[in-house]
Amino acid sequence: MYLINKEKVKISKISERQFFVLGINERNHLYEWIVSNFDYLGEKLLIIQKDFDRTARANQRFDLLALDKQGNLVLIKNELDNSGNDVIWQVVKYPSYSFNLSLNQIKSMYQQYLDEENGNEKADDNLIEFYQTSDYENLFDNRL
Repeated sequence: MYLINKEKVKISKISERQFFVLGINERNHLYEWIVSNFDYLGEKLLIIQKDFDRTARANQRFDLLALDKQGNLVLIKNELDNSGNDVIWQVVKYPSYSFNLSLNQIKSMYQQYLDEENGNEKADDNLIEFYQTSDYENLFDNRL
């Protein structure tokens, strides 16, 4: 990786460093970077839960839970290091824990997230704004 200084017309190599050496961790840094600037993931997403561990069928924790513009749930798993084969298993099993979430459950989870993060926003209002229609429930009917 290189640092480019356009004004001085210089380029310098940056040494590779591990996140833990820099004091960067998943929950306090990586989550927050994604939540505050998730456009870099390549599509518009609405984060509806962070550190979500209240699944109906298992005691597992999703790093971030989001909705896409088609009404699909998007599970975001963050890893700052090589955690081994367990990560591959998580990719397989985590979607099964959230597959049957109803729209009411999703709205309730999102409202809980908003209450913890902001305190004064309403899930329904934000969903209407995100989907740009008050008839967004149809997206979820098609998903299930």
